[in-house]
Amino acid sequence: MPEGDTIYKTAAALRPYLQDQTLVAARSGPRFPRLDALVGARVIAIEPRGKHLIMHCDNGLALHTHLRMTGSWHRYAPGQPWQKPASRASVVLEVPHSVLVCFSAPIVDLLQEGAMDRHRGIGSLGPDLLAETFDRESALLRLRSPERAMMSIAEALLDQRAFAGVGNEYKSEILFIHRVDPWTFVADLADDTLRAILETCERLLRANVVPGRTGRWTTDASPLARGSRVWVYGRRGKPCFRCGTRIESRLQGEQARITFWCPRCQVPADSPPSSLMSTRPATGAPRTAHP
Repeated sequence: MPEGDTIYKTAAALRPYLQDQTLVAARSGPRFPRLDALVGARVIAIEPRGKHLIMHCDNGLALHTHLRMTGSWHRYAPGQPWQKPASRASVVLEVPHSVLVCFSAPIVDLLQEGAMDRHRGIGSLGPDLLAETFDRESALLRLRSPERAMMSIAEALLDQRAFAGVGNEYKSEILFIHRVDPWTFVADLADDTLRAILETCERLLRANVVPGRTGRWTTDASPLARGSRVWVYGRRGKPCFRCGTRIESRLQGEQARITFWCPRCQVPADSPPSSLMSTRPATGAPRTAHP
C-alpha cells in the first residue's frame, strides 16, 4: 500500500499537468460514481491527506481516490499509448495537453466540499505527518485514547485515525529502530517512547519528500551495511544487522498485515533473559481500522 510520502509525491507530480487546468473530459470505471459533473470545472488544488488524494475543483466538488495496494496515477500526452490496459482505468481525466489516468484504485468518490469531513475515511483521519505542521501532541493523545490502550503498537501505527501517513514498511522499520516489540500494548509504553516513535515517523516521511531527493528510504540509513535499504522489512530468515539473530515475520491484527522484527533486539520489556529468542503471538485481539 502506498504510504504518506508516496501520495505526497504523487500529488506533487500531478500538479504541473492538472492544477489550474479545466477538465475537458472526466470518466470513471464501471464500479464508481460518474464524473460528468467535473467536466468544465477547473482543478484548484491537489491535496494529499495521509494515504488519500483529493482533487478540489472550483465548482464545489472534489475527486477522492485511495490507491490501497493496487492503484497508481499515470500521465500521458494525448494519443500516447497507455502502459496498462484501459479496462484497469478507475479514473480518466483529460485537460489540454495531458491525459491523467488512475489505474486499479479500489476507492473513487465524488464529494461535495462541504461534506468532506463527514466522509468515513477522510473525516476520521488523525494529524497528517506531512502536513505543514504536524501536531505531535494531538497524535500522542489519540494514541493514548482508551480504544487503543490494549492495541498493539504495530497496529496502532497503522491506525490512520491516530495519525495519518505510516504504512506497513515504515511500521516494521520504525519499531526496530526504537527496539520496541511489535506486540507491546500501547498502554505499556511510556509517553517518551511514543513521542520518540512519532518523531521518527515524521522525520523519515519528510526526508522522502525533499525536492530533488532520489530513491526512497524507510529507515535510518547511516548504520546499515551490505547495501541494504532496510533493517528488517522483507528480510525474514536473514541475519539481523545488529545482533545476527534471524529476522522473523508474522501476520498481525485483524487486517492481517505482515510484521517483520528481530526477536532479540525487540524483546518485550518484561521478558526474562532466557526468553530473548522466544516467539510472539501471531495475531492481536484489539480492533483497528485503516481508513
